[in-house]
Amino acid sequence: MNTLLCLSIAFVGGLLATKAMKIFNLPNVTGFLIAGLIIGPSVCGFVSAEDVASFSIISDVALGFIAFSIGVEFKFSHLKELGGKVIVITLFQSLLAVALVDVALIAFGADTGLSLVLGAIAAATAPAATLMVIRQYRASGPVVETLLPVVAFDDAVGLVVFSVSIALARVFSTGAELTVQSILVTPLIEIIGSLALGLILGAALWLLNKWFKLGENKLISAILVVFAATGLVQLVSSLWGIDMSGLLVCMMVGATFTNMCVDETEVLSRCDAWSTPLLMLFFVISGAQLDISVIPSIGVIGVIYILARSIGKYVGAYTGCKLTKANPVVTKYLGWTLLPQAGVEIGMAQVAMAALPAIGAQINTVVLCAIFVYAIIGPIITKIALTKAGEIQPNQKRVKDKAHE
Repeated sequence: MNTLLCLSIAFVGGLLATKAMKIFNLPNVTGFLIAGLIIGPSVCGFVSAEDVASFSIISDVALGFIAFSIGVEFKFSHLKELGGKVIVITLFQSLLAVALVDVALIAFGADTGLSLVLGAIAAATAPAATLMVIRQYRASGPVVETLLPVVAFDDAVGLVVFSVSIALARVFSTGAELTVQSILVTPLIEIIGSLALGLILGAALWLLNKWFKLGENKLISAILVVFAATGLVQLVSSLWGIDMSGLLVCMMVGATFTNMCVDETEVLSRCDAWSTPLLMLFFVISGAQLDISVIPSIGVIGVIYILARSIGKYVGAYTGCKLTKANPVVTKYLGWTLLPQAGVEIGMAQVAMAALPAIGAQINTVVLCAIFVYAIIGPIITKIALTKAGEIQPNQKRVKDKAHE
């Protein structure tokens, strides 16, 4: 089947999923993932594994727009109000998840290198699923205002911890030499390089926004910059071997643009409208990538990973909120919104497979199974938490849905 027909099938699955999820009152992103699983090679096989692999460019671009959308939440005025709370909360929820997974797996008797890598992967949270739930239900309030910057910082922390853990895992698994270069210098270069590139491209987007007056041209400029950011990250990696983070670059583009631009509302609203079908495809494709045949092989290690990470995320967020005297509603519900995993975690697992052949396949299996579990229940739990926090208004949502139908 050709690429366009495969994408058409993905769109059909996604559209049908929105109707099914409305019946069960579940988030659309959960339906997109289930639809992808059904049409993918694991179930019906309407879309083959080769077809799914050929859609990687869609996933890359979608993640770029997700990161850009999160970056625009980094307004200096808003961050001043939050102060250092976001940093403290992010560090506690990320690092406690890492520590609990490491300790639990090592205590169980798992390989030390495997435990360290899985612990590092546990730090990351999927911004895509979280953002889709917030958009669908038009959620707003103190939990959402804290959640978006926490998720953004969370990936930065995860990347640093992962780089250090991979270096340590090589020592335990292969006897490689542990150096300052591998555990400190290289991660810092990658992070600083990502932020610098994002800053330059964000300033370029601001200039384009001032130059062009038509809304359509402003939208095209935003698409151009996100495409360029994603492509430049891949180019730098292939030419110089510096694995900059596309997520960090695009987040910095959004943050730079929103703080330099006086009125960015028109550009952002147009980007949201343009990226909606792209995000649907991203989640359907992500669902199609899930291989249910690996679930039986997850074993006790996978169960420990899921439980330890979930406890670490919730307790870490709760502790960070308590220490910073955050809003009681944020303290109570933020941790529940940090469970989803997908996207960058798959990339980390792929890096681990290449760097640690002896344990890489097992790491990949555990991560994929965990993503399957989190991808289905994570958005549902996020929706429930935001509803209980009073940041999703069901009646208002239904009225707006009818207006769009």
